[in-house]
Amino acid sequence: MYEMRSRVRYSETDADARLSLVGIMNYMQDCSTQQSEDIGAGLEWLRRERRVWLLSSWQILVLKRPALGEEIRVRTWPYAFKGIYGLRNFAIYDADGDYAAKANSCWFLVDADTGKPVRVTEAIAAPYGELEPKLPMEYAPRKIELPGGLTDAGMRPVMRHQIDTNRHVNNAQYVDMARELLPEGIRICEIRAEYRKAAVLGDTLHMRYAETAGGYFVSICKEDGSIFANVALQTLPEK
Repeated sequence: MYEMRSRVRYSETDADARLSLVGIMNYMQDCSTQQSEDIGAGLEWLRRERRVWLLSSWQILVLKRPALGEEIRVRTWPYAFKGIYGLRNFAIYDADGDYAAKANSCWFLVDADTGKPVRVTEAIAAPYGELEPKLPMEYAPRKIELPGGLTDAGMRPVMRHQIDTNRHVNNAQYVDMARELLPEGIRICEIRAEYRKAAVLGDTLHMRYAETAGGYFVSICKEDGSIFANVALQTLPEK
Protein backbone atom coordinates (compact mmCIF):
# COMPACT_ATOMS: atom_id res chain seq x y z
CA MET A 1 0.00 0.00 0.00
CA TYR A 2 1.22 3.48 -0.90
CA GLU A 3 0.18 6.72 0.82
CA MET A 4 0.44 10.36 -0.17
CA ARG A 5 -0.46 13.26 2.15
CA SER A 6 -1.57 16.71 1.09
CA ARG A 7 -3.79 19.71 1.79
CA VAL A 8 -6.53 20.76 -0.57
CA ARG A 9 -5.19 23.64 -2.64
CA TYR A 10 -7.22 26.54 -4.04
CA SER A 11 -6.36 25.44 -7.59
CA GLU A 12 -7.96 22.05 -6.88
CA THR A 13 -11.34 23.38 -5.75
CA ASP A 14 -14.62 24.22 -7.42
CA ALA A 15 -16.67 27.38 -6.85
CA ASP A 16 -17.85 26.00 -3.49
CA ALA A 17 -14.23 25.87 -2.20
CA ARG A 18 -14.28 22.08 -2.03
CA LEU A 19 -12.10 19.57 -3.85
CA SER A 20 -13.40 19.21 -7.39
CA LEU A 21 -14.24 15.91 -9.05
CA VAL A 22 -11.24 16.29 -11.33
CA GLY A 23 -9.18 17.13 -8.25
CA ILE A 24 -10.24 13.82 -6.69
CA MET A 25 -9.31 11.93 -9.86
CA ASN A 26 -5.99 13.74 -10.17
CA TYR A 27 -5.02 12.90 -6.60
CA MET A 28 -5.72 9.25 -7.31
CA GLN A 29 -3.75 9.29 -10.56
CA ASP A 30 -0.87 11.13 -8.91
CA CYS A 31 -0.78 8.65 -6.03
CA SER A 32 -0.51 5.62 -8.32
CA THR A 33 2.05 7.39 -10.51
CA GLN A 34 4.18 8.28 -7.50
CA GLN A 35 4.02 4.70 -6.22
CA SER A 36 5.30 3.43 -9.57
CA GLU A 37 8.04 6.07 -9.65
CA ASP A 38 9.16 5.32 -6.08
CA ILE A 39 9.41 1.56 -6.62
CA GLY A 40 11.36 1.96 -9.86
CA ALA A 41 8.52 1.01 -12.21
CA GLY A 42 7.65 4.50 -13.44
CA LEU A 43 7.59 6.18 -16.82
CA GLU A 44 11.25 5.77 -17.71
CA TRP A 45 11.30 2.11 -16.70
CA LEU A 46 8.17 1.42 -18.76
CA ARG A 47 9.74 3.22 -21.75
CA ARG A 48 12.79 0.96 -21.52
CA GLU A 49 10.51 -2.09 -21.30
CA ARG A 50 8.46 -0.73 -24.24
CA ARG A 51 5.26 -1.04 -22.20
CA VAL A 52 2.43 1.37 -21.33
CA TRP A 53 -0.34 1.10 -18.73
CA LEU A 54 -3.67 2.45 -20.06
CA LEU A 55 -6.86 2.91 -18.10
CA SER A 56 -9.83 0.77 -19.06
CA SER A 57 -12.36 1.89 -16.45
CA TRP A 58 -12.97 3.92 -13.29
CA GLN A 59 -15.55 3.57 -10.55
CA ILE A 60 -15.30 6.34 -7.95
CA LEU A 61 -17.62 6.74 -4.97
CA VAL A 62 -17.64 10.36 -3.82
CA LEU A 63 -18.66 10.30 -0.15
CA LYS A 64 -17.63 13.88 0.62
CA ARG A 65 -15.50 16.57 -0.98
CA PRO A 66 -12.83 17.91 1.41
CA ALA A 67 -12.72 21.66 1.89
CA LEU A 68 -10.02 24.15 0.91
CA GLY A 69 -6.99 23.76 3.18
CA GLU A 70 -8.18 20.45 4.66
CA GLU A 71 -5.54 17.81 5.22
CA ILE A 72 -6.13 14.61 3.27
CA ARG A 73 -4.48 11.24 2.83
CA VAL A 74 -4.58 9.35 -0.47
CA ARG A 75 -3.87 5.62 -0.59
CA THR A 76 -3.59 3.17 -3.46
CA TRP A 77 -2.72 -0.48 -3.94
CA PRO A 78 -2.95 -3.09 -6.70
CA TYR A 79 -5.03 -6.10 -5.64
CA ALA A 80 -4.80 -8.33 -8.72
CA PHE A 81 -3.01 -8.91 -12.02
CA LYS A 82 -5.03 -11.01 -14.48
CA GLY A 83 -3.86 -11.59 -18.04
CA ILE A 84 -3.45 -8.16 -19.60
CA TYR A 85 -5.12 -6.38 -16.66
CA GLY A 86 -3.99 -4.75 -13.44
CA LEU A 87 -6.70 -3.98 -10.87
CA ARG A 88 -6.13 -1.17 -8.40
CA ASN A 89 -8.04 0.41 -5.49
CA PHE A 90 -7.84 3.97 -4.17
CA ALA A 91 -9.06 5.71 -1.04
CA ILE A 92 -9.03 9.36 0.03
CA TYR A 93 -9.41 10.11 3.74
CA ASP A 94 -10.43 13.43 5.27
CA ALA A 95 -8.83 15.16 8.24
CA ASP A 96 -10.85 12.97 10.65
CA GLY A 97 -9.66 9.76 8.99
CA ASP A 98 -13.04 9.06 7.38
CA TYR A 99 -13.47 8.08 3.75
CA ALA A 100 -13.93 11.01 1.40
CA ALA A 101 -13.77 8.80 -1.71
CA LYS A 102 -13.29 5.15 -2.66
CA ALA A 103 -12.40 3.86 -6.09
CA ASN A 104 -11.77 0.83 -8.22
CA SER A 105 -9.84 0.98 -11.48
CA CYS A 106 -8.98 -1.45 -14.23
CA TRP A 107 -5.80 -0.94 -16.28
CA PHE A 108 -4.40 -2.90 -19.20
CA LEU A 109 -0.84 -3.30 -20.40
CA VAL A 110 0.08 -2.35 -23.99
CA ASP A 111 3.14 -2.97 -26.14
CA ALA A 112 4.43 0.52 -26.95
CA ASP A 113 5.68 -0.56 -30.39
CA THR A 114 2.64 -2.48 -31.66
CA GLY A 115 -0.12 -0.78 -29.66
CA LYS A 116 -1.54 -4.21 -28.81
CA PRO A 117 -2.40 -5.46 -25.30
CA VAL A 118 0.10 -7.88 -23.75
CA ARG A 119 0.04 -10.08 -20.66
CA VAL A 120 1.36 -8.75 -17.39
CA THR A 121 4.58 -10.65 -16.73
CA GLU A 122 6.22 -11.35 -13.38
CA ALA A 123 8.84 -8.70 -14.19
CA ILE A 124 6.12 -6.06 -14.55
CA ALA A 125 4.16 -7.14 -11.43
CA ALA A 126 7.08 -7.94 -9.10
CA PRO A 127 8.04 -4.34 -8.13
CA TYR A 128 4.61 -3.88 -6.50
CA GLY A 129 5.31 -6.68 -4.03
CA GLU A 130 2.62 -8.59 -2.18
CA LEU A 131 -0.89 -7.72 -3.29
CA GLU A 132 -3.37 -6.17 -0.85
CA PRO A 133 -7.01 -7.24 -0.31
CA LYS A 134 -9.77 -5.54 -2.29
CA LEU A 135 -11.32 -2.44 -0.79
CA PRO A 136 -14.78 -3.13 0.66
CA MET A 137 -17.28 -1.40 -1.64
CA GLU A 138 -20.06 -2.32 -4.03
CA TYR A 139 -18.33 -2.99 -7.34
CA ALA A 140 -20.04 -1.99 -10.59
CA PRO A 141 -19.48 -3.65 -13.98
CA ARG A 142 -16.58 -2.32 -16.02
CA LYS A 143 -18.77 -1.73 -19.08
CA ILE A 144 -21.41 0.99 -19.08
CA GLU A 145 -24.76 0.19 -20.66
CA LEU A 146 -26.06 3.37 -22.29
CA PRO A 147 -29.78 4.16 -22.31
CA GLY A 148 -31.56 4.71 -25.60
CA GLY A 149 -32.38 8.08 -27.06
CA LEU A 150 -29.20 10.03 -26.33
CA THR A 151 -29.36 13.72 -27.17
CA ASP A 152 -26.75 15.46 -29.30
CA ALA A 153 -24.83 17.98 -27.17
CA GLY A 154 -22.52 19.44 -29.80
CA MET A 155 -18.85 19.07 -30.68
CA ARG A 156 -15.57 20.21 -29.17
CA PRO A 157 -11.96 19.92 -30.35
CA VAL A 158 -9.27 18.20 -28.32
CA MET A 159 -7.18 20.89 -26.61
CA ARG A 160 -3.45 20.75 -25.89
CA HIS A 161 -3.96 21.06 -22.13
CA GLN A 162 -5.98 17.80 -22.19
CA ILE A 163 -3.08 15.70 -23.48
CA ASP A 164 -0.93 13.62 -21.09
CA THR A 165 2.44 11.86 -21.43
CA ASN A 166 0.88 9.11 -23.54
CA ARG A 167 -0.09 11.79 -26.11
CA HIS A 168 -3.74 10.97 -25.44
CA VAL A 169 -6.55 12.88 -23.78
CA ASN A 170 -6.11 12.19 -20.06
CA ASN A 171 -8.85 10.05 -18.53
CA ALA A 172 -9.99 12.73 -16.05
CA GLN A 173 -10.63 15.14 -18.93
CA TYR A 174 -13.46 12.98 -20.30
CA VAL A 175 -15.21 13.14 -16.92
CA ASP A 176 -14.69 16.89 -16.75
CA MET A 177 -16.25 17.31 -20.21
CA ALA A 178 -19.16 15.07 -19.23
CA ARG A 179 -19.81 17.05 -16.05
CA GLU A 180 -20.02 20.28 -18.07
CA LEU A 181 -23.23 18.97 -19.67
CA LEU A 182 -25.02 18.75 -16.30
CA PRO A 183 -27.06 21.59 -14.79
CA GLU A 184 -25.26 23.77 -12.26
CA GLY A 185 -25.51 22.63 -8.65
CA ILE A 186 -25.94 18.92 -9.36
CA ARG A 187 -24.35 16.77 -6.62
CA ILE A 188 -22.44 13.80 -8.02
CA CYS A 189 -21.95 10.80 -5.73
CA GLU A 190 -20.52 8.23 -8.16
CA ILE A 191 -18.41 8.43 -11.29
CA ARG A 192 -18.10 5.54 -13.70
CA ALA A 193 -16.04 5.84 -16.84
CA GLU A 194 -15.32 3.28 -19.56
CA TYR A 195 -12.54 4.08 -22.02
CA ARG A 196 -12.64 2.47 -25.45
CA LYS A 197 -10.41 4.52 -27.77
CA ALA A 198 -7.86 7.20 -26.99
CA ALA A 199 -8.58 10.65 -28.41
CA VAL A 200 -5.57 12.63 -29.59
CA LEU A 201 -4.77 16.18 -30.64
CA GLY A 202 -6.66 16.96 -33.83
CA ASP A 203 -9.69 14.83 -32.99
CA THR A 204 -13.16 16.33 -32.72
CA LEU A 205 -15.28 15.00 -29.87
CA HIS A 206 -19.00 14.54 -30.44
CA MET A 207 -20.96 14.71 -27.18
CA ARG A 208 -24.20 12.81 -26.53
CA TYR A 209 -26.06 12.53 -23.24
CA ALA A 210 -29.20 11.28 -21.51
CA GLU A 211 -30.77 12.06 -18.15
CA THR A 212 -32.22 9.16 -16.15
CA ALA A 213 -33.86 8.82 -12.74
CA GLY A 214 -30.49 8.20 -11.08
CA GLY A 215 -28.24 10.58 -12.95
CA TYR A 216 -26.71 11.21 -16.36
CA PHE A 217 -25.01 9.20 -19.09
CA VAL A 218 -22.57 10.83 -21.50
CA SER A 219 -21.04 9.22 -24.57
CA ILE A 220 -18.03 10.93 -26.17
CA CYS A 221 -17.63 9.78 -29.76
CA LYS A 222 -15.98 10.26 -33.11
CA GLU A 223 -17.95 11.62 -36.06
CA ASP A 224 -18.54 8.06 -37.30
CA GLY A 225 -20.14 7.10 -33.98
CA SER A 226 -17.25 5.03 -32.61
CA ILE A 227 -16.83 5.68 -28.90
CA PHE A 228 -13.89 7.28 -27.15
CA ALA A 229 -15.42 7.04 -23.66
CA ASN A 230 -18.71 6.51 -21.87
CA VAL A 231 -19.31 8.25 -18.54
CA ALA A 232 -22.08 7.61 -16.00
CA LEU A 233 -22.61 10.20 -13.26
CA GLN A 234 -24.88 9.18 -10.41
CA THR A 235 -26.44 12.14 -8.64
CA LEU A 236 -28.02 12.99 -5.30
CA PRO A 237 -31.14 15.14 -4.77
CA GLU A 238 -30.42 18.83 -4.41
CA LYS A 239 -30.27 20.10 -0.84
